[in-house]
Amino acid sequence: MSEPIGSGTSQSVGDKPISGQGKQLSAQLRSWLAALIERDGSDLHLKVGRPPTIRLAGDLVGLDHPSLKAEDLSALAEQIMPQRYLKEFQQTREADFAIGVSGIGRFRVNAYQQRGTVSFALRGIPYQTRTASELHLPAVVEELALRPRGLILVTGITGSGKSTALAAMIHHVNQHRAANVITIEDPVEFLHRDIRSHVSQREVGTDTLSFSSALRRVLRQDPDVILIGEIRDLDTLDTALKAADTGHTVFSTLHTTDASTTIARILSFYPPHQQAEVRFNLANALAGIISLRLVPRKDGKGRVPACEVLVNTAAVRDKIRDPAASLDIIELIKDGTVQYGMQTFDQSLLSWYTRGIISYDQALFYATNPSEFALQIQGVGSASDTSWDAFRANAPS
Repeated sequence: MSEPIGSGTSQSVGDKPISGQGKQLSAQLRSWLAALIERDGSDLHLKVGRPPTIRLAGDLVGLDHPSLKAEDLSALAEQIMPQRYLKEFQQTREADFAIGVSGIGRFRVNAYQQRGTVSFALRGIPYQTRTASELHLPAVVEELALRPRGLILVTGITGSGKSTALAAMIHHVNQHRAANVITIEDPVEFLHRDIRSHVSQREVGTDTLSFSSALRRVLRQDPDVILIGEIRDLDTLDTALKAADTGHTVFSTLHTTDASTTIARILSFYPPHQQAEVRFNLANALAGIISLRLVPRKDGKGRVPACEVLVNTAAVRDKIRDPAASLDIIELIKDGTVQYGMQTFDQSLLSWYTRGIISYDQALFYATNPSEFALQIQGVGSASDTSWDAFRANAPS
């Protein structure tokens, strides 16, 4: 077996000669990844019995290549997986790592087994972190990023742009604060060089044994800002809440669809007898929730983010603390649209639609409340509800 290459930060696919089949696979992998980047795709999927397939604007498109064979992907696994991840894969049948491909880019890789054969999902990670404005995120996202303390959660389904949005927020902190930023990721995705901040990026398995061991010690490392790649369990959530409540800015992600389900998911981590306490802690620690859905553009040139933003105002805190209160997140967001820059998914979709960026059908498909959204498109709504007005400002005549 050739020496495995492709660790998260320093090694690259194709940097050293590989003999026989490995050399051919290396050239093929480079061509597939180059096609992914050139066509502005997000993911490359490699599976036995199918040609290499990339995701373009949300859809899967096969490349012009014969169907892959089991021996092809087994050889590729030995070629690109670092030795310790190859051992992990042999034991658990799955592994997460990152590779750098010289001249093309960096990629997050998930290797997994299906029907007894090796498969891969590779996600492109740009070398250059994009700003929130370049990502078409609302201005309040950058305002939240510069909060001196509090928990900021970015949520959405897999592939909704959570990691990219988080990277933009860390980049904004790096540009505007002289802060000590510590990230704990599995694996490290976007690379941040020091600008104004001192950024330390720790990868689980390489720089620390586990999320829990890193989190136990992170507060001893004098952080101002902590990024936790994902809240996966109660211990991680507990640490995040405590850090946010003691004067740190904490960023993380959850696989939830909107602000309402995010708060419900956080509460569900705790047993009933702790609900009152955790409500109080969450109300104090939370700074905001940013939820994302990527919507295909009408012109077919990629996707744009529909973005729901909840800022933890005094009214929101009171609702979170009181278990007897009706936590109507949508109405709380609408009430804070003008003063705090909050917005619902449907308001965000209305803005994209009225600017002619997305189609009516796509807007309706991604809307949280399609029937109300359709009425707003027709201009039918309560005269006293002015929260939609700013999102119609750019409507075509």
